[in-house]
Formats: sequence, structure tokens, C-alpha cells
Amino acid sequence: MESLSQRVNALSPSATIAMNQRSRDLRAKGVDVINMGVGEPDFNTPDHIKEAAKKAIDDNFSFYPPVAGYPDLKKAIVSKFKRENDLDFTPEQILVSSGAKHSLANALMAIIDKGDEVIIPAPYWVSYLELVKLCEGKPVVIEAKFENDFKITPAQLQNAITPKTKAFMICSPSNPSGAVYSKDELKAFAGILLKHERIITLSDEIYEHINFVGRHESLAQFPALKERVVVINGVSKAYAMTGWRIGYMGAPLWITKACDKLQGQMTTGACTIAQKAAVAALTMEQQCVEDMREAFYRRKVLMVKLVRDIEGLKVYDPEGSFYVFPLVTYYLGKSVNGRTINNTTDLCLYLLEEAHISTVPGEAFGDPDCIRISFANSDENLIEAMRRMKEALGRMK
Repeated sequence: MESLSQRVNALSPSATIAMNQRSRDLRAKGVDVINMGVGEPDFNTPDHIKEAAKKAIDDNFSFYPPVAGYPDLKKAIVSKFKRENDLDFTPEQILVSSGAKHSLANALMAIIDKGDEVIIPAPYWVSYLELVKLCEGKPVVIEAKFENDFKITPAQLQNAITPKTKAFMICSPSNPSGAVYSKDELKAFAGILLKHERIITLSDEIYEHINFVGRHESLAQFPALKERVVVINGVSKAYAMTGWRIGYMGAPLWITKACDKLQGQMTTGACTIAQKAAVAALTMEQQCVEDMREAFYRRKVLMVKLVRDIEGLKVYDPEGSFYVFPLVTYYLGKSVNGRTINNTTDLCLYLLEEAHISTVPGEAFGDPDCIRISFANSDENLIEAMRRMKEALGRMK
């Protein structure tokens, strides 16, 4: 008899992973699918990072690591926070995990009890709501619409806070919208959050280095708030290391200790070889990061131009990350070949099956008016994908 837990039954599958799998299935059948749905750089991991991993294998780093991470990696993370963000952490405040998603899960499980409310701006990354649900918390979603550049206002944040609010989640630069909060905007949030000692902010900064508008800003920079902020980051996006699975947090000591205890029972330490590769990523030359950022910026300019050339689509010019999140309401309710496009899931399936382009429906991100398109792909593929999209959408009536 099959009897799954309510916890698992309440969980929604990841839409990004599901669309990626559909793309793989079609490609396995010989279909030329251009994948615009995947959330990872299309670059290879830089050679000096791979060499560090090879050396770690030869040096027999094949035994259990400390739960919280190797001391040299934690030291490298402390130095990164100081050098790039002017944030002071001790090694004891750092916890290395198997990806930034793992770090987020650790933090939520450490602080959220049944019924605790977690404020989440939408559009949000697909896993935020599901992780809160796993912790039996209650997601409180604030809509940040296209018209406001996908940013919430201080008034919206203030109005969402109740006596049950335990956490506030923010992602800047944002997945999926590419919105980036300025220092002044974050300062306004900090002024509100400071009045509520119970609220912990989880600041997802994994797209920090894919920023097209200048210096990265973090809510942790405000001294009075720092002891209530968990900074989540990792090496996946900046160093093209998605498969290496190294994320980390810098947090108040009491939260780091709790997450250490939790991780010790769940997964123990992150992969030893990947940790040594991450040391090289954080401590050696950083030109590779800037080279990739420049490539993403060039592609962003191209992508915005191509999307704006398609009738009915409206697009916010992203200030960071490697996604555009165009408004597609013009096409919802239209029909093609006897099928009606009722929502963005229908639209993305149509684009996959008919134009052989993989995108992700906005419903998965809490915004049913948009779709997410990744421009982490070659210029040639971006041009061809948008040609196919324009042609496929043009057939709808």
C-alpha cells in the first residue's frame, strides 16, 4: 500500500526542472530544442578551478570533511565577504552546504515553526514557497508587478508584517525578473525590519556578480540589522559551477550553530573535492567572473531587443541575473491549431512542442502574466530561438 507523507503530498514539483526534463526528452528523440529554461551559465568551469579539484583528488581529500566546511574554505568565504561586501564575519559564522538551495533549506528549517509566516515577494524563485511549506510555515506573498519593475515597496512590506511574521526572503539580483534593489531601497526595508526584532531576513545573493548596474548591495550592510540577516551565496552562478554543489551562508552565530547541527544529521559536509575547487574560485584570479558578466550583459542587450521586436510582448530591461521575464498577456486566451492558450503553462508547452524552445511558465514564479526566458546561451541560439518564438506566436489568433 502506498502511503506518502502529507509533507511530500503538499509539495509541488520544480517547474524549472520539469521543463528542463521535457527538453531533454525531446532532444533524446532527435528534436532540435533550444533550452531557454535552464537556470545555469552555459560556460565551462574555469580551468584553474578544475585544476584545484584535480589536485585535491591527488592529495586524497576523500574523507569526511567537517560538517560546516573545511577551514580554508570558510576563511576564503570570510575574506570574500569583507573584500567584496564590506561585511565582517568570523569563520564560526560560516556554514558550507551542498548548494545555495541547501543553505536556504537549512536556514528555514532552523528558524521556522508550524504556522510561522514568511514574507516572499513575487515573482519569486520556484523553491521558496515549497521550502517554507516543508517547514510547515505559511508563505505570505507580496506581488511585485511588471509596472513597478518587479520590486515591492516599503509600504507593501510594512502591510504584510503581522505578529506571526518570522522571516522575510529577498533575492537581488532576482531570479526570475532580473530586478536589482538599490542601497536606498534596501535602506527603506531595513528601517521597517529594525522595528521587528523577531523577523529574520534571508538574503539570497547567488546572482551577486551578474549585476549590470554597479556595486552589489545587501541588507546585511546596515549594522543595526546585520545580526538578523542570513546571507546566502555560492559559487554556482559567478564561477559556472552549478554541478559542483557548493553554497554557503554567513549568519548570526546562533543560526549557524543550529544549521550545523541540522546539517550534521541530514547530509554531513559538502563534497570534499568541490570544496577545494571553491577555495580556488574565491581566492584566485577573478577576471573569469568579469568576463562572464560582460558576456551576459551583451546577451541581455541582444535579448531585450529581440523580445521587444515580437508583437504584444512587453519586457522589463533586467539589471541583473541572466533572465528576461516578459509580459505575455497579449497571447493568453488566443488559439492556434485548435488549441486555446489559457495560461502561461499552455503557452510554454506550445512553444516547446511547436517552436522547440524551452521556457518556464510564470505561474511557477508567482506571476501568471509572464514567462521566464534564460539568455545563458550563445548569441546564435538566442537569435534563432526568438525567430522561432516570433513565428510561433504570429500563428496565434
